[in-house]
Amino acid sequence: MLTRHFLVSGRVQGVGFRYFVAREARSLSLEGWVRNLPDGRVEAVARGDSGQMEALLGRLWQGSPMSKVLDVTVDDTTDGVQEGFAILPTPWGREE
Repeated sequence: MLTRHFLVSGRVQGVGFRYFVAREARSLSLEGWVRNLPDGRVEAVARGDSGQMEALLGRLWQGSPMSKVLDVTVDDTTDGVQEGFAILPTPWGREE
């Protein structure tokens, strides 16, 4: 199992992007979370096999219908994830 950290930039806040990511991750049977960042990016951590990770990466680049993804960075991580796939609040109390 792999755990990966994703940072997505572009027009990805206020367009349903977190809900899109959560839906796609759940459809791929991934565990992890997604949240908005104060700087306008969306952050996600997901755990699954390499095929699931490649599928999620492709869907992140596709984005939700109203989004415009400009960049996706991916790093391996050792961050823990709980069961399921959650939408977390924006750090520092800013929620989009």
